[in-house]
Amino acid sequence: METFFSEEWLKQLGQAGFPAILTVYLLTRFERKLDELSKLIQRLVAVQKNDESD
Repeated sequence: METFFSEEWLKQLGQAGFPAILTVYLLTRFERKLDELSKLIQRLVAVQKNDESD
């Protein structure tokens, strides 16, 4: 019984492993890109405020 559970568990991990790893990789990349985008938007807003005050 324990061997079946181990083999089945490894089989399921193997089937879901690649999509799970790919998802984590893509989410990590998207998070970095969103952080960069957020910083750029904040800089743009600051520049715009400085232009309006001049």
